[in-house]
Amino acid sequence: MSEILNTVYLGIIEGITEFLPISSTGHLLIAEQFLGERSELFNVAIQAGAILAIVLIYQRRLLELLFKSNEPANRDYLLKLTVAVLITLVLGFVATKMGFKLPETVLPVAIALLVGGVAILVIEAYVARKPTASEVTWSVAIWVGLCQILAAIFPGTSRSAATIFAAMLAGLTLRPAATEFAFLVGIPTMFAATAYELLKVRHESGHEDWSGLAIGFVVSGVVAFIAVKWLLRYVQSHRFTLFAWYRIILGVALLAMLHQGLVR
Repeated sequence: MSEILNTVYLGIIEGITEFLPISSTGHLLIAEQFLGERSELFNVAIQAGAILAIVLIYQRRLLELLFKSNEPANRDYLLKLTVAVLITLVLGFVATKMGFKLPETVLPVAIALLVGGVAILVIEAYVARKPTASEVTWSVAIWVGLCQILAAIFPGTSRSAATIFAAMLAGLTLRPAATEFAFLVGIPTMFAATAYELLKVRHESGHEDWSGLAIGFVVSGVVAFIAVKWLLRYVQSHRFTLFAWYRIILGVALLAMLHQGLVR
C-alpha cells in the first residue's frame, strides 16, 4: 500500500509542477529522496500523462491551427510555433551531444529556484511598466525557443517559467497570451523529449511495475489537467509573483535542509 501511495504522490507532484513555473524536475528530485527513486520509464510515463492533459486542454486551439492554417493569423502563429520548436530541438540535440546531464543532487535545484524566484519578481516589475501587448512576434518565437532549453541544462529553472518570461520580456506582455504560446511550444518539444527518453529505456522494462506506471500516468494527467485549468484562470487577473515567493521560500528551505544533512 505504501508503494502505491508513493506512486500517487509522485504523480500528483508531476501533475502540479510540470506546467506551473516552479520546476517539475526539481520537485521530483527532491521527492524521490523521501519517497524512493523510480525508473526512468516511470518518469517518462508520468510526464506523458501531463502532456496528454495539456493536449486535451488546448485541443480546440491545436485543431484550429492545423486545419485552418489557410487563415493568415493561424498560419503566422503556426509558423512561429514551428520555428520556436525547431530552435529548441536543435539546441537540445547539441546539449545532448555535449554530454549535459541533469544532476542528482539538490544544491543546483535550490540555487535555480532562488535565482528564478528573484528573476520573476524583477521581470514582473519590468513588464508592469510596459504597455499590454498580445501579438506573438518573431522576437517572441526566437527567445522562447532559445530559453526553453534552460530547464534541460539547469534543473530547478522550470521550462514553463523560462518560456513564459522569455515571451513577456520579448514583448508579449499579456500573461494569458504568453502562457498559451509557451504551453503550445512545449507540447511537441515535450513529446520529442519523452519519445527520446522512451527510446533510451526501452530495453530496461523487464522488471517494471506496470500497474504503478499506469497509476502514475493517470494521476499525473488528471492533476495536470486541474492545475493548468486553474493557472489559466489565475493569470487572467494575477501576476506570477506568488510563484516567485514560493520558489524563494523553497530554495531557502532546501539550502537549510542541505546544511542539516536532511537531503543530499
